[in-house]
Amino acid sequence: MSAETFSDIQMGTRCSAHFICLCFLLTSPAYCLSHPPLVGVHPLDEKYYRSEVIKCKDGTKYFPRDRLNDNFCDCIDGTDEPGTSACPTGKFYCQNLGSKPQFIFSSRVNDLFCDCCDGSDEYDGSIHCPNTCVMGGNVEYRSDLVSIGAKKTNDGVKLKESVYNLTGLKIAIILQLSLVIFVVVLWRVRCHNRYRRRRYH
Repeated sequence: MSAETFSDIQMGTRCSAHFICLCFLLTSPAYCLSHPPLVGVHPLDEKYYRSEVIKCKDGTKYFPRDRLNDNFCDCIDGTDEPGTSACPTGKFYCQNLGSKPQFIFSSRVNDLFCDCCDGSDEYDGSIHCPNTCVMGGNVEYRSDLVSIGAKKTNDGVKLKESVYNLTGLKIAIILQLSLVIFVVVLWRVRCHNRYRRRRYH
C-alpha cells in the first residue's frame, strides 16, 4: 500500500469521525433542552410539568421532575403519575384528536383494553389499539382534571392553540433538518477539497 493510499484512507476515516461527532453535537442540544413528551397530560398542564421541581396539585408536597411517571405514587392526588396507573385517584388525559378529548381513571392505563379512541392509554406496546376517533367530531376543551371540576372554554381557542403549537413544531423541525443538511453538504465539500488537494500535490 502506497503512502498516498494510506493517507487517503486516513483522511476518509478522519472525515467520517468528524461527521459523526458533528451530527451528535447538532442533535444533542435539541435532545437535552427538550423534555420527553408527557404522557396522559392535558396540553394546558404541560407547562406545569416542565419545571424541575413540581408541586402536587393538592399542595401537600413537591417532587423532582425525574419522579414524574416513574410508576410510584408520590402525590395523594396523583399529580406525579398522569401517565401511569400507580395512583388510585390519578387521571389520564386522552387527546383523541378528531373526537372528544376525555379523562379516564389512571387505573385503565396499560390494562390491555383500549379506553381512549386514539389508543394513547395503551402506550407500553402490549396491545395495539387502532385509532378509531372520528375526524371532525365534537371537541370539548378541559383545562384541568375532571374530578376537580373542569372549566370549559371555546373550541376555537383549543383549535388556535393546537395550530400554533403544531406550526411551531414544524418550523423547529424544518430549521433543524435544514441545519443538518447544510452541515452535511459543507462537510462533504470540505472532505472532497482536502482529498483533491492531497491527490494533486
